[in-house]
Amino acid sequence: MATNTEKLKNFFAESRRVLLVTKKPGSKEFKMAAKITGIGMILIGSIGLIIRLFGYLITGS
Repeated sequence: MATNTEKLKNFFAESRRVLLVTKKPGSKEFKMAAKITGIGMILIGSIGLIIRLFGYLITGS
């Protein structure tokens, strides 16, 4: 069974490996991700608003 120290060392080693593989997104890639995220937030908010309005109209409160 691994001790807490070994688990912690393992975690940091795996985290370092992941950080070495990742790369900073370019401007175009970042803008596309931001647009997709914004559109998703607007869609989810709109769906929630519509459900809330239907609930208000049905129950009247």
